Amino acid sequence: MPRTSALSHLSCTRCGASYESERLWGLSPCCQKPLYPRYDLASLAATFTPETLRGREPTLWRYAEVLPVRDPRYRLTLGEGMTPLLPAPRLAAALGMRTVWLKDEGQNPTASFKARGLALAVARAWELGATELALPTAGNAGSAAAAYAAAAGLPVHIVAPDDTPFPLVEEMRQLGADLQLIPGLITDAGARIAEGVRQHGWFDLSTLKEPYRVEGKKTMGYELFEQLGGRLPDVIIYPTGGGTGLVGMWKAFEELEALGWIGSQRPRMISVQAEGCAPVVRAWQNGADAAEPWVDAHTYASGLRVPRAVGDFLMLDAIRSSGGAAIAVTDEAMAETVTTIGRTTGVFAAPEGGAVAAAVPQLRARGWLEPEEEVVLFITGSGLKYIRG
Repeated sequence: MPRTSALSHLSCTRCGASYESERLWGLSPCCQKPLYPRYDLASLAATFTPETLRGREPTLWRYAEVLPVRDPRYRLTLGEGMTPLLPAPRLAAALGMRTVWLKDEGQNPTASFKARGLALAVARAWELGATELALPTAGNAGSAAAAYAAAAGLPVHIVAPDDTPFPLVEEMRQLGADLQLIPGLITDAGARIAEGVRQHGWFDLSTLKEPYRVEGKKTMGYELFEQLGGRLPDVIIYPTGGGTGLVGMWKAFEELEALGWIGSQRPRMISVQAEGCAPVVRAWQNGADAAEPWVDAHTYASGLRVPRAVGDFLMLDAIRSSGGAAIAVTDEAMAETVTTIGRTTGVFAAPEGGAVAAAVPQLRARGWLEPEEEVVLFITGSGLKYIRG
């Protein structure tokens, strides 16, 4: 029996205003905030259960009922999703914890979690009639956009900082993207893309500026539920630049409860940023509802070098609602912990993955994490993407 999306409408994440789903949207017209896809979960609950997932393909499309693409012909796949959840007892011991899991997103196509979001964003844009795509990138999102645009046969225009790691630059070029490298940060790249969108009518795939990247990222939350045998961990520690993965999982948990798969209990969501670019950490510490742009953003973890995020208020809400925290770590600590992860688990993590593990001792020292808690660390990409020579 074909699996049909239960998508019903889009809603503004600020005011809740509803919008019809069968046209291309950017930010909400009402508040200029991200739009979230919403599903008829009450009707779906009777037929979409954990048991129905048995035997389905090990990609994120196993959750097709709660994904926005309606026509199966547009369900682009390069094998994304169902990445391993790896037990890490030696890393746990090194960090002073009893139970640590690694969610290794480096095993996605293009070797990062960005494959999830761009698979959905490109597929849905394609289904709704977009003919040219565009986005700014710190690296991995550009690689994923290039891959899925190539799979769909759509042109994609990408702008990235000129110090983007060479493997990422080469990957985008070999996948056929129209790539521009410019001085500055991802915010500068975003301004260049916005200009192209105005002049040429490109469809903007920027983080949370269209409704569907978050849907790909939310599948990490569904997978955790499945991989832990129908439950969720005590704590999720996640590296946040644009923050789509963190807010996507938070959306997934809301949906899982509405479907009757879980109760009201939630993991504590912990955001990790770089000391050289920590707008969400600063906002959380100050009790602010939004994050002011970070001046002079710098870190070697390019995925964390995001001085301003359109979904800042969504991240802060998830952190606070879950009883979580936001914390910053140094580049030196990231680099050291990448080595620790590698030598104790066999996983070569990108620096963003080093950041989440490096945060654990600080979290314990501040009383924000107890040694007996079950923790999932997200390794959002492969360290191979950052090799410079």
